[in-house]
Amino acid sequence: MFEDDDEPGKSREEFEKMPIYKKGWLIFDLADKIASLVNDEEEYASLEETELGLLRHHAEQLRNDAMLICPKIAGAEGGDLYAIRMENATIIRKAAREVQTGCSGLEMWGFKHTEYLELLRKEIEEFRILFAEWVQTFDPWNYSLDRWGLFNPPGIDYDDPEL
Repeated sequence: MFEDDDEPGKSREEFEKMPIYKKGWLIFDLADKIASLVNDEEEYASLEETELGLLRHHAEQLRNDAMLICPKIAGAEGGDLYAIRMENATIIRKAAREVQTGCSGLEMWGFKHTEYLELLRKEIEEFRILFAEWVQTFDPWNYSLDRWGLFNPPGIDYDDPEL
């Protein structure tokens, strides 16, 4: 997909240099570190089994949500069509918001290294700004008709028989 010069969208080398992509990897690295810290048996030995299970579940979910961001940026950049880009952007936004709320869940279940959570929240906020600017670069008129009706340009009817 990325090796063929005839394909639309950016090459792998191009999108890997993008600030939003780099920020996505930073977010994943932080989430991965947070999830790893939860596995410290000694540090969380005082928690009941159920609480520890919930804490680990939230940490793993945080990692999984953060893991979605960069591949979806790559998909949006490689796909080029408006509907593909918007679909990927929607998944990215959901994942980033889940990372944000996941920080609160970890606090609620007793995660002890809250400084990492604050750092992750800060990175998500910086990512949000990069994301909003990135989405503005999508060309809504580079489209194929979305018969589901979600990602068509303004004024384009999803059920238009002539399109």
